[in-house]
Amino acid sequence: MFSSRTSWDRTQNALAASIAEARAAGRPLIDLTESNPTRCRIVDLAPAIQQLGNPRGAAYEPDPLGHPAARAAVADYYAAKGAPVDPGRVVLSASTSESYAWLFGLLADPGDRILVPHPSYPLFSWIASSQAVELSPYRLAPERGFAIDFSNLERNIDERTRAVVLVHPNNPTGTFVRRDDAARIVEIAAARDVALIVDEVFGDHGWSPAPRDAAPTFAPTDRALTFVLSGISKVLLLPQCKLSWAVVAGPEAQAAEALARIELVADTFLSVSTPIQLALPDLLSSQPAITGAVLARIAENLRVLDAVLAGAPQTTRLPADGGWYAIVEAPGLDEEQLAETLVREDGVIVHPGYFFDFEREGYLVLSLLLPPADFREGAGRLVRRIAEKRAR
Repeated sequence: MFSSRTSWDRTQNALAASIAEARAAGRPLIDLTESNPTRCRIVDLAPAIQQLGNPRGAAYEPDPLGHPAARAAVADYYAAKGAPVDPGRVVLSASTSESYAWLFGLLADPGDRILVPHPSYPLFSWIASSQAVELSPYRLAPERGFAIDFSNLERNIDERTRAVVLVHPNNPTGTFVRRDDAARIVEIAAARDVALIVDEVFGDHGWSPAPRDAAPTFAPTDRALTFVLSGISKVLLLPQCKLSWAVVAGPEAQAAEALARIELVADTFLSVSTPIQLALPDLLSSQPAITGAVLARIAENLRVLDAVLAGAPQTTRLPADGGWYAIVEAPGLDEEQLAETLVREDGVIVHPGYFFDFEREGYLVLSLLLPPADFREGAGRLVRRIAEKRAR
């Protein structure tokens, strides 16, 4: 009766069961995986939400690709980065997940392949299966700071490959694509006639000092058909307001055809609400201040984490360039067992590395958005538990 595309394994794993049991028992938990900015008390979001009640949103005049004022505001956002973008090349959606679904369906027939980086966020498999396309991983090399392993990437491009996904900076490793690598992957995509889907949702959140050779946004790309994704969930800390975008870049003929096809898809759903589209120009004016507050929170929690780890033998934080996460490497420990113990014994939630498809054991992924007092307490419990396990 149901499609095989939705026959996912919904069995609860041991870690999820431990978390559910702790919450059902009313035990307090410090969630070091918290990435919902509306629960992290970084900035006061009430003024932004109040804008949605403006009477200008009372009239409904749908435009499949998005309201012209909102698309122009997105173009202005990129112009401020020194990246000229034609508002006519901007497509609005409710979320980057929705954009991925539209693009997978736009580019690939059932059975075709999309290449995705490993490690990366475990979102793509659900979307790919809903679109009946296959995913194939390409390697980010930990021995080179999780840079693209080009020999592995090129081996994995075949006649069924339709697109390569980049996450810039990567989630969760926090590594930006370097300029030389960006130029190289654009040339590969152009030569092999595959599209690039570049997720830049964390692009504003580069840590200081930023790497000099980090590539800027891919939005001005003109050699290969490229879709650059972002949205207000991360840019403005407003995931509840549901507005994202894709900038369509690349050769004129390919970009025009992509836009014509996406317009029909978007017209089918009309998923972005009018009030948030009309509020977007004003909301984006607050982006620099919001980004500053996020980066200040991240910097403070990084200082806390580094201080706590200074007394933890054989446990380190991996270098990163940006994003909302830190990766703690604790080699020789069973990360899944450690994560379960932390919930049961210490009241702390962490992501084990396998969640993100790291190629070896011993990684824990922590969100850097928590209020510093909570983060300090959770990180301290984590380090004490690691020390206790190593002492056995």
